[in-house]
Amino acid sequence: MTSTPSTSPWDVQRLPRADGSVFLVTGGNAGIGYFVAEQLSATGATVVLGSRNPTKAEAAMASIRARVPGARVRAVRLDLADLSSLATVAGALDVERLDAVVHNAGVALDDPPRRETADGHELMFGTNHLGHFALTRWLMPLLSAAPAARVVTMGSFAAKSERLDPDDLQSRKGYRPKRAYGRSKLAQMYFGVELDRRLRAADSTVASVVVHPGGALDALTPSRPPLPARTIGARLSTAPAALLLQGKDAGAWPAVRAVLDVDVRGGQLWGPRVFGLRGEPRREPMWNHLADASVAARLWEASCELTGLDPDVVPG
Repeated sequence: MTSTPSTSPWDVQRLPRADGSVFLVTGGNAGIGYFVAEQLSATGATVVLGSRNPTKAEAAMASIRARVPGARVRAVRLDLADLSSLATVAGALDVERLDAVVHNAGVALDDPPRRETADGHELMFGTNHLGHFALTRWLMPLLSAAPAARVVTMGSFAAKSERLDPDDLQSRKGYRPKRAYGRSKLAQMYFGVELDRRLRAADSTVASVVVHPGGALDALTPSRPPLPARTIGARLSTAPAALLLQGKDAGAWPAVRAVLDVDVRGGQLWGPRVFGLRGEPRREPMWNHLADASVAARLWEASCELTGLDPDVVPG
């Protein structure tokens, strides 16, 4: 990628070239992560799918190669719910530098009971937030080796109406799955914002950007064989929702722009243009609660304690 400021308007259908760059997309085998990987593959970059399921990763890579001739795509095993396994990911990438990581993978539970990771953390908080927090620690040397790397954190519109309870990050009191999910994504977004503060204080070349996909529905998403296809009935039943929502292919646009657009800066928030729910990506004003540096700092300290790790933002 070039660092020269862009003068052209952003076009989601005509992405800038990124030959020679290396991008890692966690959860790149399905959903929004798949479309982030597919779109980035069309730029000439090497795209690595982080996935805990090798079979699904193979299917995703086959789909990308079928749609993007000459795509440079491969996979690395990645299980964010197992913190001890993440220390080997950087070595498994087998690269000298990493130009961007998209923290996209996540777990969303719809029903009780409350579940935990192998490390004893609430499953959604442990996977969506703590897993990415720890992964950043291990990837930071590779990110710092790139000229201007980016950490792109995929939040959620569901986090806009949630608030963190610093005294109950593990959702032990009054567990409700939807609330726990929204809070886990909010924790991710706080991490992305706080990470950039620390990167700037360390005069790092790495930038951290927070994005969200708006309202992205499976039923509005184009099929990608051999990945699961959406039925005609499902598409018809959600047709009215297309007025306000979009498919996961469009939900990928803010993250793709945050990776590629030289005009995007660290510490920014990006989402869909129309009511934050659908449309082309645009910069949004930072949500008021996300701007609370004291909550972000408390979360960072708690995350260090819970993972036993502290992402080192100091270059070298």
